[in-house]
Amino acid sequence: MEYRVLKRCNSLKVSEIALGCEGFIGKSPEEFQEMLDRALSLGINFIDMYTPNPDFRDNLGAAMKGKREKLVLQGHICSVWENGEYLRTRDLEKTKAGFEDQLNRLGTDYLDIGMIHYVDAEKDFEEVFNGPVIAYCKELKEQGKIHAIGLSSHNPVVARRAVETGLIDVLMFSVNAAYDMQPASEDCNALFEQESYQNGFIGMDPDRKALYELCEREDVAIDVMKVFGGGDMLNEKLSPFGVAFNEYQCIEYCLTRPGVVSIMAGCHSISEIEKLASYYDASEQERDYSLVLSQMDKFKFHGNCMYCGHCAPCSVGINVAEVNKYLNLCLAQGEVPETVADHYKLLPRHASDCVACGRCERNCPFGVGIIGKMKKAVEVFGY
Repeated sequence: MEYRVLKRCNSLKVSEIALGCEGFIGKSPEEFQEMLDRALSLGINFIDMYTPNPDFRDNLGAAMKGKREKLVLQGHICSVWENGEYLRTRDLEKTKAGFEDQLNRLGTDYLDIGMIHYVDAEKDFEEVFNGPVIAYCKELKEQGKIHAIGLSSHNPVVARRAVETGLIDVLMFSVNAAYDMQPASEDCNALFEQESYQNGFIGMDPDRKALYELCEREDVAIDVMKVFGGGDMLNEKLSPFGVAFNEYQCIEYCLTRPGVVSIMAGCHSISEIEKLASYYDASEQERDYSLVLSQMDKFKFHGNCMYCGHCAPCSVGINVAEVNKYLNLCLAQGEVPETVADHYKLLPRHASDCVACGRCERNCPFGVGIIGKMKKAVEVFGY
């Protein structure tokens, strides 16, 4: 297992492969215990808890007894249980009661991340960030009951507004190659509908690209939901592209996006958990999402660096994908942020080392003008 850092959350290290809670719902306490123990044994330490289901919370509390410090818990604020059903609310009293119920059932006095439960609409954003919900989250953070404030969303425009407030430390966002081509919408259902993809798309949606780059610059960690599109990406008949990806390609795609620290998967069994953990044993070809993306007719990524790594190996050892990532961050910002400059400086080889041999361009499946990118990076960074 490999780990990435939540820089705005006491530099906590979280596993790149993490667990959503869907697969645990309806399990017996014994099954729950076995699944959690197996995940921990594989190095998975990060779990999202969007559901307010009391059985889930009780079972997790029992399963993690004596193991609290081994886990990074992401619990949702404004997700409550009412009349035997899940409810998203902005009612402060219900929100407070739901949060305290969560702590009590889990048997802990804090959550690592308190995630404001999903905000997709502009009107909802205004209510959350100009009302009592954000004030309550700040209060919880000051009290140490949460160590970071998070927000979940499917809308890149609203998510970006949230990040720009400076209050959000972690963003839970829906990411996969199909969704990344969709324009922003307040209706998250559009992401799942086949009709949305009938006419094809050209490249990544600029709002999504800008969101990921903003999070990278501001050290806001993205943990990914819908990495498999609810399973649609893995099924040729259901995939928006009409082509099935494998699990490893979906994971690799997400983990190579700027800002992303982890993917959340709703595993229903130990075998599914083990399947995801075997990502690290998969071959480069099994992980290679460019094999799918570069062959599509209706969906064009041509000319866009997808950070897939096919440009390697560089004849002089430049990590071309990383140089392109830092260059794009600066171009989007219109300046060279200090943190990006520091990351670039730490690279063992820089754009100025490029000898313009053209090997990378011949290898690139997306036709990126890499030599020109290296020249631009020298202009931006100075070396």
